Amino acid sequence: RSGRTAGSLAKEFGPSAWTIALWAKQDARDAGKGDGGLTTAEREEFTRLRRENRRLKEEREILSKAAAWFATESSATWKRSSGS
Repeated sequence: RSGRTAGSLAKEFGPSAWTIALWAKQDARDAGKGDGGLTTAEREEFTRLRRENRRLKEEREILSKAAAWFATESSATWKRSSGS
């Protein structure tokens, strides 16, 4: 935003010009002036939702296995108690 090139900023501050250009591009996205890519907030939400989705899948798998185990156990108990 200062009107300086990524190359001149890289020489002064150390990161590569490519890194500075990426930072500037992300800053433009965050300000609503970007190329339509994800803003930082959207990227954070996306990461949070992926993490939550992974956790929910694990929970569903555990509950599915538990339900199958309980169904087997209750069936075996029913057979023993009915004398079959």
